[in-house]
Amino acid sequence: MQSPTYNQASPERLLKMPEVTHMTGFARSQVYAMISTGAFPRPIKLGRCSRWPESEVLSWIEDRKCERQ
Repeated sequence: MQSPTYNQASPERLLKMPEVTHMTGFARSQVYAMISTGAFPRPIKLGRCSRWPESEVLSWIEDRKCERQ
């Protein structure tokens, strides 16, 4: 049996809500409010858990920085 192969050296990190709130400075309720309006990336649902691809959160932060200029 072969093990699965990945395109990257390691799979992308999926962030939990505490990591997202720490990175953005927003409360959990604010993150979900922004998701409902389309202003923040939607999470990936893993059963009952919500996880955000790290690249999407970092890209969202970078986009906010570019809007300042």
